Amino acid sequence: MRNTILAIAVMAAIAASYGLGRYNSRTQKSGKTGRRVIYYSDPMHPAYRSDKPGIAPDCGMQLEPVFSEEAGNAQPTTLMAHLPAGAVGIDGATQQLLGIHVAPVEKSGATHTLRVVGRVVPQDTRVYKVNPGVDGFVRETYNDSVGLLVKKDQKLATYYSPDFLSVASGFLAASQGVPGSVGKDGSRTVPFPGAVSKQGVSSLQGYTDRLRNLGMSDLQIKHMADSHMLPDSIEVLAPADGLILARNISPGLHFERQMEFYRVADLSKVWVIAEVYEQEAAALRPGGTAAITLKDSGRQLPARIADSLPQSEAGGGTVKLRLEVDNQTFLLRPDKLVDVELPVHMAPAITVPLDALVDSGAHARVYVERSEGTFEPREVETGWRFGDRVEIRRGVQPGERVVVAATFLVDSESRLKAPSSSPSPTRVNDKPAGMPEQLAAAKTVKDPNCGMPVDPAKAKASGNTLADRGATLYFCSKQCKQAFQNDAAATASARRGGADD
Repeated sequence: MRNTILAIAVMAAIAASYGLGRYNSRTQKSGKTGRRVIYYSDPMHPAYRSDKPGIAPDCGMQLEPVFSEEAGNAQPTTLMAHLPAGAVGIDGATQQLLGIHVAPVEKSGATHTLRVVGRVVPQDTRVYKVNPGVDGFVRETYNDSVGLLVKKDQKLATYYSPDFLSVASGFLAASQGVPGSVGKDGSRTVPFPGAVSKQGVSSLQGYTDRLRNLGMSDLQIKHMADSHMLPDSIEVLAPADGLILARNISPGLHFERQMEFYRVADLSKVWVIAEVYEQEAAALRPGGTAAITLKDSGRQLPARIADSLPQSEAGGGTVKLRLEVDNQTFLLRPDKLVDVELPVHMAPAITVPLDALVDSGAHARVYVERSEGTFEPREVETGWRFGDRVEIRRGVQPGERVVVAATFLVDSESRLKAPSSSPSPTRVNDKPAGMPEQLAAAKTVKDPNCGMPVDPAKAKASGNTLADRGATLYFCSKQCKQAFQNDAAATASARRGGADD
């Protein structure tokens, strides 16, 4: 009996000596290398941590120290404690698994090409309305369909009105030198009721103006003066080289004065209306250059931003910008769609890639890399956005690095794992608390005994596996494996006992 007690005491002393030596060896090793132990973790359940060495309460395994380098953070823990809530720490391997990338914050000018679709419209100062000044009826029309190009003074139609005959007769009499009074300017006048000047006489200029008012062109007035013949109708001539936009008459039509006969547009210069966002229009200045590309032929024409202010569209958010284009060959027709390229020159500003921004509408933030593997959420104020860059007016400085890929994953973990009562950041290690469950599940399996997540590789290396019904079971420790086997044996025994009964 005494020998047995003595043997037990000797074995206990040897075990205690071995454990103390192992602990001292680790302490000395960390002291010699200068590494700092930041916490102790269960090797099979990394989510369990302790600030002291000891035994894991779930599986009874020895806790292993985790050094600052192994945790993916070489900074002191005091700095980690001062990071704001929501900061996330992710080691290099996990970053690679999640596809997380960072890029520097830059300050530089930018030149972007804004590409939009434009629509051709006539300039309102080059649209002419043709209408009579009398009542009458249309005699004939000549090649006056909508969409046809016409030349200046091309005859479009003729009409008759009895109102212009008396005026035309007076004009012929005045132009042929019918006796009358002579004015101080040398103009000859003849008596004519209804066209009376202040002196009670009608001048040749007065007859000319009245004929113009009735709708007669200067060309026809000159022809009447040269031929000394009274015309039987008034000719309607094209007011300019252009395109017939509207036609409202036909032969035999009776009309009233001021009715619109034609609408003709001079297309030697046209507008291209381009719809852009308000923030984009703020960077475009009158007189700026642009390029117009025809969709059918691919031909490119130069354009200029008009001096007129952009017109806001109903509903807000966009404005209509006018571009002036020379169109001497009439390539551009009304309502034709064209591609518009607007070069935009931005002043130097602090910018980040657009993918770095997490914008909820009310707030915008980016994730700044404070140290290797540590990312801090930062509220920012944004400015212009062009292409793949966004201006940051407040929140970051040039040279800092921000997350630009898998930003939504970092943001999700920051929101889910940020503690409400403690500012310390969430750490993500081999099987991180900061990884989505589906990613963590891809690296771990469930212990069939205790239900804890298990790394299959570690369980296999430690021999904590068991073949069962053609499948491999993984256990976090030998104790769990043994407990599972005992339960299986007890269940099988109970079944046999029931069968015997």
